[in-house]
Amino acid sequence: MKLVCESKNMKDYLLELNEVNYSSQIVELKVNELFDPTHTDMEKAKVAYEFVRDEIAHSWDIQGTRVTCNASDVLAFKEGICYAKSNLLAALLRSQGIPTGFCYQRLMLFDTPEKGHCIHALNAVFFQSINKWIRLDARGNNKGIHALFSLDEEKLAFTTQEECGEKDYPVIYVKPHPKTVAVLEEYTNAIEMYKYHLPESLL
Repeated sequence: MKLVCESKNMKDYLLELNEVNYSSQIVELKVNELFDPTHTDMEKAKVAYEFVRDEIAHSWDIQGTRVTCNASDVLAFKEGICYAKSNLLAALLRSQGIPTGFCYQRLMLFDTPEKGHCIHALNAVFFQSINKWIRLDARGNNKGIHALFSLDEEKLAFTTQEECGEKDYPVIYVKPHPKTVAVLEEYTNAIEMYKYHLPESLL
C-alpha cells in the first residue's frame, strides 16, 4: 500500500502536542534512559518501539479499566489501548527529531464482522537514511499477535481482510485522529470503552 502524508512539511511530524507531550518530566527521564547519543535513528526507533510494545501493557490484554491518553500518563501507568500507545511512541521518537505520524486500520473488533468493527491505531516513522516511511505497530504481542520492528517488510499486529470489512487507511496523520482522542477523553472504563464505544470508521 502506498502511504500518503497529510502534510508535506516534515517538521509537522515533529510537533509537540497535548497527547504527544515529550517535554513532560516523566517522558524526558525515559528518553534519557532509553537512548544513547551514539545511536542512529534506526537504533533509537527500534529501542523505543520495543519498549512501548513490550513494557506498556495493552488495556484489553490485562483487562485493565484505566483509560490513558497523553504520552506522560501512558508512561506513568504503563498501560493503554493502541491509541494511547501510539501517542507514547510518537512522543519518544519526536523528542529525538525523528518524524513520526499516526496511521489507522479498520478491523473487526473481535472474530467476526457481525460483532462489529473498530479503528486501530499505529505509527509511521520516517527514516532519512533510506528516505522511507515505515509503519510500526506497538499494540503489544500476545499468542495471536507477533509484530516486529522491520524495515524491509511490514510485520504489523494485524493484516486487514477486506472481505470482512477491514481496511488500511493510507494517510499518515500529523496528529492523533480527533475520533480516537475524543473516545479516550469521554470514557473512564477502558474495558467498557473497548467493547462498546470505539469508533468504527474515520469518516
